[in-house]
Amino acid sequence: MDPIRRAALAAPLAAALAFASPAVHAQWKPTKPVTIIVPWAAGGATDQITRLAAAELEPALGQKIVVVNQPGGAGSIGTKSAMEAPRDGYTWTAGAAKQLGTYPLLGMLNSKVDDFHLFLSVTNVSIVAVNPSTPYQTLPQLIDAMKARPISVATAGNSSSGHFAMETIAKATGAKYRHVTYDGGNPAVVATVAGEAEVTTQLAVEMAEMLKGKRLRPLAVVADTPLTIEGFGTIPPITDFVKDFPKVTSGFGIFIPKGVPAEVVATVEKLWAEKIATSERIRAYATQRGALFTPLSGKAAYDAVWPTVVSDAFLLQDAGMAKVTPESIGIRR
Repeated sequence: MDPIRRAALAAPLAAALAFASPAVHAQWKPTKPVTIIVPWAAGGATDQITRLAAAELEPALGQKIVVVNQPGGAGSIGTKSAMEAPRDGYTWTAGAAKQLGTYPLLGMLNSKVDDFHLFLSVTNVSIVAVNPSTPYQTLPQLIDAMKARPISVATAGNSSSGHFAMETIAKATGAKYRHVTYDGGNPAVVATVAGEAEVTTQLAVEMAEMLKGKRLRPLAVVADTPLTIEGFGTIPPITDFVKDFPKVTSGFGIFIPKGVPAEVVATVEKLWAEKIATSERIRAYATQRGALFTPLSGKAAYDAVWPTVVSDAFLLQDAGMAKVTPESIGIRR
């Protein structure tokens, strides 16, 4: 079973045990608005789910949550801002948790997954989709063309979910591509619709509306099971065409830098179990846009994310993109 799915199933028991612990912290009552830095452009996967989660948490916290988009550096610039903010509990960040562990490999940011308290809400998968004006009707047709010449692929940048999906495809098939990068998944998808790139491998949640409007043609979901998007239909898995394809998933959520007061973490963990894990709005969002509803926090979240950090780290090394070895920063196969 996939680590994220397994952890999600175990989450209710883990939460119950955590709240039964004798180490009870006072409830945190923020006295001013909380800021969540979304290190990607508006409209992308991180922006979408962060705004939904913020809306669920606001009433319980009794303070407004301000979502600020600070794109750049494949998410590292906004993440760095959160790390450098005062550790008073009022500045959080968000995104794909595995990137916290792979930024150092690219020389972008000296961060680790365990520098943060992780609060996951959904797991996202990528789709291989093409501009409808291209001749590619199936994934094998596209792969054959990419073996003959590099084809332009739009993603949210180095180390983004779309980039890792395409790099994994290239490694598994021998496909060649020209990487066209943007400051977020939504701009990459829009650029593909506009014809700036022929292909995008960004996330399903970022493509859903364009798929429904027939402005993108999906060829495969980068997963081992079909993906059904409400209002569109079912997309076949890449494993129908590429055997033994590795898992490429991304757990998304909100991250609070460690070092904040203990009552901040305890309060958010409690609210994550009470508000996010039971949120029908987030569950509906996942169903409608092609994500998995996988609310997790604490150790369960870390255990779900770590295997994806390891696989992505060695993918970067094998692609010749890593500036340091994974082992040098504590990541081992």
